[in-house]
Amino acid sequence: MRILLIASAFNSLTQRVQAELRDARHTVATEVVRDADDVRHAVAGYEPELVVAPMLRTAVPEDVWSRYTCLIVHPGPPGDRGPSSLDRAVAEGRGRWGVTVLQAEAEMDAGDIWASAECEVPGGVAKSDLYRGEISDAALEAVRSALAKFATGSHRPRSQRDLTPTVRPVMRQSERRIDWQSDGTVAVLRTLRAADSQPGVRDAMLGAEWYLHGGHLEDQLHGTPGEIVATRAGAICRATVDGAVWIPQLRPVRAPGGRATFKLPATLALGDRLPDVPERPAPLELAPERLTYSEIRYRERDGVGYVHFSFPGGAMSTVQCRRLLAAYRYACTRPTRVVVLGGARDFFSNGIHLGVIEAARDSAAEGWANIQAIDDVVEAVLTTTDRLVVAALGGNAAAGGAMLAAAADEVWCKAGTVLNPHYRLMGLPGSELWTYTLPRRVGPEITEALMRDAEPMSAATARRIGLVDRVLPAGPSEFAPRVAELAAALAVDPATHQRLAVKKANRARDEAAEPLASYRDQELAAMHRVLFDPGAPHHALRAAFLRKEPVPRDVASRRG
Repeated sequence: MRILLIASAFNSLTQRVQAELRDARHTVATEVVRDADDVRHAVAGYEPELVVAPMLRTAVPEDVWSRYTCLIVHPGPPGDRGPSSLDRAVAEGRGRWGVTVLQAEAEMDAGDIWASAECEVPGGVAKSDLYRGEISDAALEAVRSALAKFATGSHRPRSQRDLTPTVRPVMRQSERRIDWQSDGTVAVLRTLRAADSQPGVRDAMLGAEWYLHGGHLEDQLHGTPGEIVATRAGAICRATVDGAVWIPQLRPVRAPGGRATFKLPATLALGDRLPDVPERPAPLELAPERLTYSEIRYRERDGVGYVHFSFPGGAMSTVQCRRLLAAYRYACTRPTRVVVLGGARDFFSNGIHLGVIEAARDSAAEGWANIQAIDDVVEAVLTTTDRLVVAALGGNAAAGGAMLAAAADEVWCKAGTVLNPHYRLMGLPGSELWTYTLPRRVGPEITEALMRDAEPMSAATARRIGLVDRVLPAGPSEFAPRVAELAAALAVDPATHQRLAVKKANRARDEAAEPLASYRDQELAAMHRVLFDPGAPHHALRAAFLRKEPVPRDVASRRG
């Protein structure tokens, strides 16, 4: 079918719907729309057979939905209505939720139902993780079902007249407020997790107003409720009446000049306001029963070393890259035959930390340091010849994060993962030794197309072209156990010894033909020209991306 996707943002779900519908041989175009006129213009310019809205904040105008079938993907079960459906499900501690695909009409979320799908809501999972995980899986199941019914030409969708609607109005900050003097840890965590990515929880702290983003349980620290009692890896630990929680990111409510603000590591955002509290680094190997915040963890089992990492938003700053490199080097000292990188839920990595770079006093210098730090991690992976390295993608990967995965001997993805192995949309030529790894995985022609087209791709397509080695049909919570099972089998496989010998010989052959340092130097030279050129489009693209602002037309036309 000829399908038009309309969305308020080209977010993870919109990207996945686009990629998977194209895999199913539909002709798909995607338009980001801001208002009714944008919707009209998009439809008139494409003349679709069907319109699908994976994530839409604006209403579809009557002159569009009366002419075209317009399917809205709503993150709630049948009968649920309102823009804060998922926020409230997390805040209320629901154990199960769902997604409904319904037809657009005058009343929001009240149209006839084409399909729906249920999903589990695992305990302790934040809204954005849930949205990119279980909700995304349910949404694709429902969208596929709706499209199959539409294709028959005879299906009549179910009316909602026999349902008692549950209207969930927008969840405002007055409902999200934390009372640090009376709210227990469980209540605080639910509030934080229901707003973790957007919009955050507004709060007064240290003489300023902030949005708090993210929340993780701390099982040992205590203090005066509301006060910061410790820091770790850029996060702050705030005491509750019966414990404490870690908050990884903050966003100022106001910025100088009234410009939009963006999320930063909490300690960086606080700057000079941060009180003199102890930094409490987490040990790399934590006891399984510990409940605390740690971006990087190492564990060992059945001849496999696991370097688990999970960075907010998938972004990796200079400091985070250096910590990850240290953890990886430690893993390579252990008596294992296989090292697994990643393996957690949600993002694998999205590459360098654009927010930290934007906030730096010298953004060019910070960007330069960040690029070199992530290159160090990739080079360490590529030069490991005494064990197999597996990149386990339990969630999406983009830019340098996708290239970090490609450096491994094998890349394993959860089904439904979306990859963006390119840099052009951010106006960067790219680094992370992609000029070495990509052509060897997918060939020069596909490499050129990936960089030129800058399109998201499904895990299935990535497997077909050779960028991914395995796609595991596992849910978000099932992925890690499945990875462990396969990695353990790889560690005892007699063929692994021969593979390591071939790997070492191939690396030596490639190094003799052209050293890795040569690829890296050429990439870094191109990156240096962009980072240290104040007029390069990258700087405006970075600022617009972080602040969720439109990209100026002249900048968009020059991004490469």
